[in-house]
Amino acid sequence: MTQLAVKYDVFQAIADPTRRHVLQLLAASDKPISLISENFSISRTAVVKHLKILEQAELVSAQKKGREKIYTLHAEKLKEIEDWLQYFDLFWDNKLAQLQSIFEE
Repeated sequence: MTQLAVKYDVFQAIADPTRRHVLQLLAASDKPISLISENFSISRTAVVKHLKILEQAELVSAQKKGREKIYTLHAEKLKEIEDWLQYFDLFWDNKLAQLQSIFEE
């Protein structure tokens, strides 16, 4: 029996602090695995696993250049998170308006 490949979504991908740090690094510029790995105390293999999850969530892509893979951030995929959070902005706006009315009474 074969195991189905896990497909990660944006929310799962950013749940891990290491992956969030990778995204921050790539926000500055495209980077090869070697430069990304230098920023972590974990093995290069572990960093590659995190990058694969980010790729599956379509937050990064890799392009082979010589012997290295160069990773690029696709920040537009983070819009999904922003859209989801906007719902809660309305919730907090309502709560703050209620609190203001209490103080004004």
